[in-house]
Amino acid sequence: MTTIDPAAVFRQEAAELFEVLEAALLDLGQNPDDRELVDSAFRALHTIKGSGAMFGFDKVATFTHEFETAFERVRKGEIKPTHDLVSVALAAKDYIRALIETPDETDAIIGDAILADLSRFVSPTAAVEAPVSSPVPARAQASERRQVGWHLRFEFDSQILRNGSNPLDLLDDLSKLGSCFATPLTDGIPFLDELVPEDCYLKWDVSLHSDCDKAAIDDVFMFVQDEMQLVLEPLFEGEAPQPVPMLELPEVSILPPEPPQHAEEAVPAPQPAATVAPAVERRSGEPRRADDRGIATVRVQAERLDELMDRVGELVIAQARLSQLAASGDDISIKLIAEEIERLASSLRDTTMGARMVPIGSLFGRFHRLVHDLSRDLGKPVEFMTSGEDTELDKTMIECLADPLVHLIRNAIDHGIESPSARVAAGKPEQGRIELAAVHAGAQVLVTVKDNGGGLNTARIRAKAEEQGLITPGASATDQEIHQFLFHPGFSTAQTVSALSGRGVGMDVVKRTIENMRGTIDLSTVPGVSTTVTLRLPLTLAIIEGLLIRVGGGRYIIPLSAVEECVELTAEDERSRSRNFLNVRGNLVPFLRLREIFDADGEPDQYQKTIIISTGETRVGLVADQILGNHQTVIKSLSKLHSDVTIFSGATILGDGTAALILDVVQLVGLAQAQAEKQMSEAA
Repeated sequence: MTTIDPAAVFRQEAAELFEVLEAALLDLGQNPDDRELVDSAFRALHTIKGSGAMFGFDKVATFTHEFETAFERVRKGEIKPTHDLVSVALAAKDYIRALIETPDETDAIIGDAILADLSRFVSPTAAVEAPVSSPVPARAQASERRQVGWHLRFEFDSQILRNGSNPLDLLDDLSKLGSCFATPLTDGIPFLDELVPEDCYLKWDVSLHSDCDKAAIDDVFMFVQDEMQLVLEPLFEGEAPQPVPMLELPEVSILPPEPPQHAEEAVPAPQPAATVAPAVERRSGEPRRADDRGIATVRVQAERLDELMDRVGELVIAQARLSQLAASGDDISIKLIAEEIERLASSLRDTTMGARMVPIGSLFGRFHRLVHDLSRDLGKPVEFMTSGEDTELDKTMIECLADPLVHLIRNAIDHGIESPSARVAAGKPEQGRIELAAVHAGAQVLVTVKDNGGGLNTARIRAKAEEQGLITPGASATDQEIHQFLFHPGFSTAQTVSALSGRGVGMDVVKRTIENMRGTIDLSTVPGVSTTVTLRLPLTLAIIEGLLIRVGGGRYIIPLSAVEECVELTAEDERSRSRNFLNVRGNLVPFLRLREIFDADGEPDQYQKTIIISTGETRVGLVADQILGNHQTVIKSLSKLHSDVTIFSGATILGDGTAALILDVVQLVGLAQAQAEKQMSEAA
């Protein structure tokens, strides 16, 4: 039996709340008048504080409470959140995270300094506010009567019961401060046909006879402050009757009342002041009220999803074997069963893959803080815009995509966006802009990073490439080919080495990671206007649609997302062994003879087929003996012993139990380009 660690559950939930809090704080810097952002930040803070106290993280609860208190003037609309205030609030958020993740390594002095900075920004003057929530009545100011306690009037949000809070428990805690008299106000209770059992409709009027201060009352309602409205006034002698020494709260029955004797008596009489309206039971078969409960979700460990995906992959392989056996026989019942299992396996595969799909917005949200910090450190005001956050991608792809996007965004701000003075001199707005977008394109997802900076300096890139011996001086090369040198290991055009760039390792990491994900990178630029980097990624790394081909006696898989079309190799192309170019509707397309690459035995088929594949704007033909058809490809990684084999990205198991290698489209395109350049240089 698996034991659940409550602290681990809290850390996981806190991580999600930190993302919400950070996003709200960063957006506040751009939209300081947005009250929803302020409320979102406070809800996240309040939940972290309450959960921290519940799970024993007392330091977290204490610091977060002080954070809320210092930020209260923002919530009340008395001051607007400036960029400096947002920066300090982000530092406070980081400190809370450290208190949760590494409590033994955090320094209390740092926390005190952060709170002091918060207080300095939100309280620029030494004015002291009144200690109570509402002004003291005028009659109390004019009187010299002695204060004997507090008068409270409060109302809870309707959702408080669903969130696990019980108003009666709060009243019980309040009575422990002293003698009190509580009266529930029932004017907000609807008729039975409109009543929702889970909602709270009561309001409370309480007279508390105690010498406690306001802070003690605030502590009672500490965890529900965001879910209630409280009016607190001093209670003076003679304003309310002296209550009994101890408040006895009535027991509240959850049973429905006795059914009325007559239909006209169905509407209950108004409730007395000391009772609570009874709950209403939902009749069997009656649909639930359409409210804001939302769709139920279940938190599942990622490892279990991975294991489930592996089992589905094995099922797809077994189903392919069954279909092949059924096709080779004449038993119609076996064929029917094979078709039914194929349908069920396909549905289960799609459902399981859908469970692994995650909106890419969960990744995009991480970069708001990165842009904010880089903009501050480099002195470049940058606006960060995102689109396509609902685009879904396999969770494994999301995890692998984080580092490449960090490098691309850092490069865009450091190298792409000009300094404010340079932008003004060029007639541009002083503030730069980074756009991060995602969109579905067939079986791929396109992720683009675009900046409105100065564009790429092609001449400078070529000079650096010639200096490093990557291209011979005077050699002909297109701008796109020159730009690809940016992804070469150790290549950098930076004049100086800084903490952000200059060592030539960032873009190399980007290219290597994207190619390991079986994706490609397109780079385009408009000098003086913008630079756009487009990442073309498959939807998943687990199961893909593939095109099964035969070369000699071996079978291979080409990812179907890279296939454009299939054409037959003509007799003229076959006779011209020295010229590896196809004429496809007036366009010359280089092609590779897979028999020569794989050193296949036997004679080639009489009518060979050419599969046209593409990566970005580059098209290449692959000549095979036979096209066998589409294939549901369960990807199996190659062992470390095959790490030097570059033209294969993995393998799969076919229906007859044999293995088929999956071709690496990017490597094959690079090989074809190298051969084409060699032939052109020899011809010259």
